[in-house]
Amino acid sequence: QVQFVESGGGLVQPGGSLRLSCVASGSNLDYYALGWFRQAPGKEREVVSCTSDSGTYYGDAVKGRFTASRDNAKNTVTLFMDGLKPEDTGVYYCAARFGNAQAMCSNGGATYGVSWGQGTQVTVSS
Repeated sequence: QVQFVESGGGLVQPGGSLRLSCVASGSNLDYYALGWFRQAPGKEREVVSCTSDSGTYYGDAVKGRFTASRDNAKNTVTLFMDGLKPEDTGVYYCAARFGNAQAMCSNGGATYGVSWGQGTQVTVSS
């Protein structure tokens, strides 16, 4: 079982930037994809990013604006969010899944075998 400590998030104006950080703990995390998902009120969960040794996968809505960075030595994944829009508002969840990033994030995101953080709120509003 993977556990997480998430930090960052908050309120930002449209066009602004935020950084989310997630420290994961557990065994053999080098074999896990780490990533971020988000969910807005009344909407389904959405893929943000997943990263593993095979590369990083981004959801279509965030490509070109968000960048994920993983530090395997610290079991940390950081999400740099630029050019934020009101539609980026939601609860952002750190997640982990055994295997590669594409398997975790493709087709709307894996529906089994995923460990979830507690979530952190991101609000983009003027």
